[in-house]
Amino acid sequence: MQRIHTLIYNPENYLNTEKMKKITLITFLSLFFFSVNAQYKSTWESIDSRPVPSWFEDTKFGIFIHWGLYSVPSYSPTVRDGVGVYQRYAEWYWRRWRENSDIRHFFTDFHNRVYGPEFKYQDFVRYFKAEMFDPSLWADIFSKAGAGYVVLTSKHHEGFTLWPSQYSWNWNAMDAGPHRDLLGDLTKAVKEKGLKMGYYYSLLEWYHPLYKKETINEYVDQHMIPQMKELVTLYQPDIFWTDGEWDYTSDVLKSTEFLQWLFNESPVKESVAVNDRWGKETRSKHGGYFTTEYDLVHDGDATGMRFERPWEECRGIAGSFGYNRNEIAEDYSTSEELIHILINKVARGGNLLLNIGPTADGRIPEIMQQRLLDIGNWLKVNGEAIYGTRKWDGAPPVTPETTQYFTKKGKDLYLIITRWQDKPIEVKGISKTGGVTMQGYAGKIKYSVSGNRLVITPPAVTPSTIPCSYAWVFKISSCF
Repeated sequence: MQRIHTLIYNPENYLNTEKMKKITLITFLSLFFFSVNAQYKSTWESIDSRPVPSWFEDTKFGIFIHWGLYSVPSYSPTVRDGVGVYQRYAEWYWRRWRENSDIRHFFTDFHNRVYGPEFKYQDFVRYFKAEMFDPSLWADIFSKAGAGYVVLTSKHHEGFTLWPSQYSWNWNAMDAGPHRDLLGDLTKAVKEKGLKMGYYYSLLEWYHPLYKKETINEYVDQHMIPQMKELVTLYQPDIFWTDGEWDYTSDVLKSTEFLQWLFNESPVKESVAVNDRWGKETRSKHGGYFTTEYDLVHDGDATGMRFERPWEECRGIAGSFGYNRNEIAEDYSTSEELIHILINKVARGGNLLLNIGPTADGRIPEIMQQRLLDIGNWLKVNGEAIYGTRKWDGAPPVTPETTQYFTKKGKDLYLIITRWQDKPIEVKGISKTGGVTMQGYAGKIKYSVSGNRLVITPPAVTPSTIPCSYAWVFKISSCF
């Protein structure tokens, strides 16, 4: 056993095999950090002045993918075990199994029972084969779901990369496990479908020998930043989605220096979108678009929060991002719940990045496929009220009891109801309209305008005439 996991990946050998090559390359790449005529400077004031690309706000719905060695054990406790939101993540298997915490026993009991105490995390690479991975099939599912973009975990906190990174020698999907450029193959398939492609990148690596306080500068200069530049240069992402920023401030991580290069010199300088996870002080303050996670931000409730910048909610279909074999049907959100979540975020000016967790052999679990296809079928009817829209400032505040949401596009307003009703619907703040229609419904919609109030009478529908399930959209034309 010891010989196997030493051969596959031993982080203590890292400095001896790669240090000189990295020092040479970082010296060369560092020249790109500084440009006399740079449009963006290495300060948050300058970086924050760059607008979030409009395509990001227009697409509204993206697919998150957490896939890595953690997909082999694919285990974590669930809400049924009484654990918190952040403790349900199967992709944290290595850390939870090794750290001293009040949930460690879940992982040690499982690991010892299934794999035995001598089995090392590195040994999971032998079972991460991706032999059923069909990138074209994945891309087809994402397209049918109505997604506009995809974000793949290029590297999670375990440090294993899904592309053949020279900075993760023998700890990447080409050198070990699948022996395949998983990231490159999926990128090609996704872009062929006309979707945007982005990469999640963990700024931290739990057990990298340089990732500690006394050598964090070496980690940033010799490993992290060169690897991020490698990823951008080779694959040209539409989104660069960072995470794992909570241990150090952005100045230690040299985040503004990297972003200066990204926005001034990189091959995607004009089009790339970035998030707000660049240092332990940056969420909802600096970077590109803001992010929430299972409706949390800074461990607080974000369900009714208003954001000054474009933003995105990320969450799994169930409680974990990485595939979790311990989850059962009741742990998964229903299609109705997911569609309502999408509506809620878009009406409040945000996007939804909905996660799937593929299996170690490369399959998207059927229950996840079914949820995605249900969302796609709803969007086929009602996508006009989602894509390319913005929030309506005249809308009432969104609360947990809200069943009427609004989006707007140009001179048109969209009313989205998540609970069907037969009685008239009143919309305040509308004094004129060129007409009211119901998306996917061929019949006429009765309405009246009086003063500053529009009243819509929902049609009498039958199972054969109702256009969709879960939520329904009325288009109020030329009301602005």
